[in-house]
Amino acid sequence: MSLNVSSDLLAIAERGDVTDEEFVACVRESLPYAWDVVSTVMTSLHASAGDFADHEVPPPSEVERGQLLRALASDAIRGGLERHFGAKLAFQNCHRVAAFDFGAVGGERYQRFVSPRGQLLNQSPELRNC
Repeated sequence: MSLNVSSDLLAIAERGDVTDEEFVACVRESLPYAWDVVSTVMTSLHASAGDFADHEVPPPSEVERGQLLRALASDAIRGGLERHFGAKLAFQNCHRVAAFDFGAVGGERYQRFVSPRGQLLNQSPELRNC
């Protein structure tokens, strides 16, 4: 499972819509490594007053890598994190997480990051197993 959903949160979801706050709290508790990485990159973005920040440190184990993959592969989880932190997430190589100011989406730096060329240029032999 991607998330550890409490019986209370499941009951809320069964009755209707779940708030972003409830959902993001579940993500934070279920995927602590992914939360820390995303939180760090978002904090760096906002602190720099720039339009881009990234995190390039590979996860310490496959457990943490799995958390990151689950968080960023899910539209619902990624969207919840983006709304919570107020910036766009981008992802490369099973561990490189970037945050872009929403105004930078579509710009040159964003397009370079999400392009096939950007993906290929960010490869290395150590990353081939991810």
